[in-house]
Amino acid sequence: MDNAASMTPSTPFDVVQIPVWTDNYAYLLCPRDGTAAVVDSPEAEPILEVLSQGGLQLTHIFNTHHHFDHIGANQELIAAFPDVVVCGGRYDAEHQRIPGQTRILEDGETFEWGGDRCTVREVPAHTLGHIAYCWDSNRAFVGDTLFFGGCGRLFEGTAAMMDRALYEVLGRLDNSTLLYCAHEYTEANLRFARTVDPHNAELLALSEEVASLRARGKPTVPSRLEQEWAINPFLRCDSPTIRQALNCDTSSPRHEVLGALRTLKDGFRG
Repeated sequence: MDNAASMTPSTPFDVVQIPVWTDNYAYLLCPRDGTAAVVDSPEAEPILEVLSQGGLQLTHIFNTHHHFDHIGANQELIAAFPDVVVCGGRYDAEHQRIPGQTRILEDGETFEWGGDRCTVREVPAHTLGHIAYCWDSNRAFVGDTLFFGGCGRLFEGTAAMMDRALYEVLGRLDNSTLLYCAHEYTEANLRFARTVDPHNAELLALSEEVASLRARGKPTVPSRLEQEWAINPFLRCDSPTIRQALNCDTSSPRHEVLGALRTLKDGFRG
C-alpha cells in the first residue's frame, strides 16, 4: 500500500490525506506552486489547518457528490478563499445540492489543473449526481462509489448503475491506478468479502496486512485497481464461488449478483 503523501517526478501534485471525524478522508492536492485543491470537504478546520501550515492558496474544491460528509465545509472554505472554484456534476448543480458550486462538470470532460489532466466520469449509483475525478497520473478520486474491498450503498441508484460504474467506468482505468475513496471502511469490507469468497488467498493475505495497519493507526487507502479485481467481491460478480455463496445461477445477469451482494452487505454485522 502506498503512502498517499508521496510524490515522484511522474506525479505533478502531492496528495495529502486528511482524516476527518471517525472514518472520513478529505484529500488536499498540492502542486509545487503554492496552490491547492481539495477533493470533498467534510469539515473545514482540519483542511484549513493543513492549508495554513503549508502557506497554500485553495483554488478549487472538487466535490464528488452532495452528501453532507462531502460538502459540509464548502461555505467555510469559500469564506476563507472567496475566489475558490467549486466543482461538481450536472445533476447536483441542477438540483442545487452542492453549496457554492460555480462549475458544472460533464461526463467525459477533461480539464488541466496542477500540471495534470483530469477526466471527469459520471458514476451514478450511490447517488444520482456522483462523479469521479480520474487523473492522467493514474490517480482516481472515487468518493463513495468504490471502496477498498467494497462499494457504496445504493441510496438513489440501482444495482445496474453500480455495475456500470464499477465495471464499465472505473474498471476500465489502468490496473496501476491508485483509488482514493472517501472512507476508511477496509477492515469491515474485507470481513464481509471473506464470507462470500472464503478461499481467496490474496484476500486472506490482504486482510492480515490491513489488520496490522489499522492496529498501528495507519490508513489502508489508497488501493490499486489491480488489488480490487483480485479481492473486491463487487468486482468479482462473475466468480463461481461468489455466485454459489449467494445462490445465484451461473446465467444470472451480473448486476443481479451485485445487487444481491449489496443487499447482503447492507445487513452485515460481522
